[in-house]
Amino acid sequence: MQKTNTEINKGILITVLILGCFLSTMNQTLLNVALSSLMEVFNVTAPTVQWLATGFMLVNGVLVPTTAYLMKRFTTRQLFISAMLFLLFGSIICASAPNFGVLLAGRMIQAAGAGIIMPLMMGVVLVIFPAEKRGSAMGLLGLAIIFAPAIAPTLSGFVIEYHSWRWLFIGLSVLVVIVILLALKYLVNVSETSKAKLDVLSIILSTIGFGLILYGFSNAGSKGWDDVVVVLSLAIGLMITVIFCIRQFKSEEPLLNLSVFKNNVFAITTLLNVIITIMMYADMILLPIYLQNGRGFTAFDAGLLLLPGALVNAFMSPVTGKLYDRFGAKPLFIVGLLFIIPSMWAVTDLTESTTYLYIMIRTIFLRIGLSFITMPLNTAGLNALPKELGMHGSAINNTVRQLAGAIGTAVVITIYTAQSTHHASSLIQENAGASEDMIRSLSSILGSGDAYHFMTILAMIALAITFFVPSKSKQIDAN
Repeated sequence: MQKTNTEINKGILITVLILGCFLSTMNQTLLNVALSSLMEVFNVTAPTVQWLATGFMLVNGVLVPTTAYLMKRFTTRQLFISAMLFLLFGSIICASAPNFGVLLAGRMIQAAGAGIIMPLMMGVVLVIFPAEKRGSAMGLLGLAIIFAPAIAPTLSGFVIEYHSWRWLFIGLSVLVVIVILLALKYLVNVSETSKAKLDVLSIILSTIGFGLILYGFSNAGSKGWDDVVVVLSLAIGLMITVIFCIRQFKSEEPLLNLSVFKNNVFAITTLLNVIITIMMYADMILLPIYLQNGRGFTAFDAGLLLLPGALVNAFMSPVTGKLYDRFGAKPLFIVGLLFIIPSMWAVTDLTESTTYLYIMIRTIFLRIGLSFITMPLNTAGLNALPKELGMHGSAINNTVRQLAGAIGTAVVITIYTAQSTHHASSLIQENAGASEDMIRSLSSILGSGDAYHFMTILAMIALAITFFVPSKSKQIDAN
């Protein structure tokens, strides 16, 4: 039975949700620095091992659009505990995997749970907190959404270097069991269920459409944009997604209510969400490439560099949530981007002698900037919607984040690869006697710098868009 807001212990409820979201979000990037080790363990190629990340993103991405329906049909407890059980069973399968195929199957099962958690958590916040207090609540959720993926490479780098990769999943399984026990004891239902009609055709269309788009972008970075599979995946995926969108506009009970985009604030914050997510994911993949390929640092060293920034995120996210409740979104977006733009520019001229400390300080500044934007961005968009569209807004926000993450990764790898190849040709001509390792290292460093030029331009575009976000007083007047 649903409890009223006065009966709900919000602190315990949010804590349990944050712990669950933290584990599922951390799991998404847990294997980023372990892929090369797994290639050796299972004797597979780079494109094959990449499926551990790509497959996770695909399953996660195609599930998110259905979460608005799932949150109508099932209770908070049912959805959360089911998601955690998927994460647990997947982790156990991964930990005991005798071959690559079983490991990949385990990752897919994990992703089925992770795809539900994030929109569920945001949906709960919309139900139990009034609009003027959601910023603080969303700030706490930022601990999981931003901090978890940032700290995952450090943890996995340590485990890979000093223990077996299987301990990544053994440790995760133990933590998931603890969260399930806490959920069974403390988690309550916060919204009424209804016999919502399931549009099977929309689920099929969204699964194929979003799945093909994610697959196309995920493979574009490694295979190239002119690859037949990439081109066909993107073209067919876009076509089916357009059909899906048309069906949603015509349906009386849409799977995803796209009318949320008629709200200007939601539309602008969604566009900003795309740009910010592209930059965040691109930086998380580009920085380790520079450190490991260009400078020869270990996976643990690369992960360790991200740790101070992750800790700053953990400290800043609740603070920026409270600032949002007081000042609104616009000032925070501007401040955040004034941190992000110099942070991107600071690594456009990377060299073989750029110090570890310099990159670490730069990354801390970047993470401060992201803290001012990421959760206030979600809160501002969802607060602008009427209550009945909140679940749909949350599902769309998370779908957009998945697509933007895939796009960001693909675009930055494409720029990095193309520019590295170009620089390698120039370096061979200019330094005829240079060794192959030296050429590869220098071209990788220069390619990384060029990719950061692109991201600096993106950050400037985001700043320009920010000025179209209404101030807090104007939003209050509009409501």
